[in-house]
Amino acid sequence: MTMRGVFLDRDTVDCGDLDLAALEVSLPEWRSHGLTTAEEVDGRIAGAAVVVTNKVVLDAGTLERHRAALKLVCVAATGTNNVDLAAAARLGIPVCNVVAYGTPSVVQHTFALILALTTRLFEYTGAVRAGRWAAAPGFCLLDYPVRELAGKRIGIVGYGELGRGVARVAEAFGLEVLVARRPGGEDQRQDRLSLDELLGAADIVTLHCPLTPATRNLIGAREIGLMRPDALLINTARGGIVDEAALATALRAGRLGGAGFDVLSVEPPREGNPLLEPGIPNLVLTPHTAWASREARQRVIDQVTENIVAFLHGEPRRRVA
Repeated sequence: MTMRGVFLDRDTVDCGDLDLAALEVSLPEWRSHGLTTAEEVDGRIAGAAVVVTNKVVLDAGTLERHRAALKLVCVAATGTNNVDLAAAARLGIPVCNVVAYGTPSVVQHTFALILALTTRLFEYTGAVRAGRWAAAPGFCLLDYPVRELAGKRIGIVGYGELGRGVARVAEAFGLEVLVARRPGGEDQRQDRLSLDELLGAADIVTLHCPLTPATRNLIGAREIGLMRPDALLINTARGGIVDEAALATALRAGRLGGAGFDVLSVEPPREGNPLLEPGIPNLVLTPHTAWASREARQRVIDQVTENIVAFLHGEPRRRVA
C-alpha cells in the first residue's frame, strides 16, 4: 500500500506563498485540506500513515481508531496540546513538533508593538489623516508625548528562545534587561527577580512564557497594580496569561501607560472580548500574527518535512512522544 500523508489544516500555515515542493515529494501520496472540522477528521485521516496538524485535535479516541495505519503525527507548531501525547506514546505513534521557527518574527513583532506605543504611531497617523497636521500653526504636531527606549528597563517574563531573542534586541535599543524567575517553578537564580519585583521596576513588561496552570491569569488586577502607571504591558505569548477584564479596566482608568497584545484568551474572539470593547485607550491589538512572517511559516514547512524524512530513515527528530 502506498504510504500516504494528510495535512489537515494547511491554510493555517500556507497562504499560497510557500515552497511546498520538498514536503510534497517526502511521501508517495499527499492529500491536503485547507481546514478540517472535528467531524471530518476520521474520514480524512483514514488509512493515512502520516498526519500533519497545526490546530486540529487528535484525541485519544481518534488515535486509537487509526492506530493500524498511523505511523507518525507531525504538529506544525511548537505547542502540542491538540494531540493526546500520552495516548500516542501508549499506542506507539511518534509525535514530532517544530521549534524556534518564529523567533525573528516574534521578536520583530514585539518591538513593533513597543514602538507603536512609545512613538504614539497610531495617534499621529490618525491626526495626519484627519488634517490636523495641515492645520497646525507650526511645522510639527506635539499633541502626544513620545518616549525613548534608551535608558528604560524592560522586564521579560519567560526567558526561553523568544525571551532571549527579545533581550538581544532590547540591549541594542539601550534598554536595561530584567528577567523574572520562572513562574510556578523553583528558579532561585540571584540574577533574576521575583515577578512582583520585576513588575514594580520595569518600564516595559513583555510576556514570553507558555500558558500553563502556573501562568494562567499570571497578570491580574493585583499584578497590574504593582506596575508603574506609565509602564507598557506586551503579550505575544498566550492570551490566558493576562486577566483581560482587569487590563481593560486599568487602561480606561489611566493606571497603565499602554498595552500591546497579539493574543487573546479565546481565538478567534467570536463572542467578543473585554479588550475589543470600544474606548480603551493606548491599546494596540493584532490578530495572532507575531509568528506569521513568510519566512517563519516556511521554516514550519521545512521542519515538518525534515521530521518526516528523518522518521522514514529511522532517525526521528524533534520527537515529543
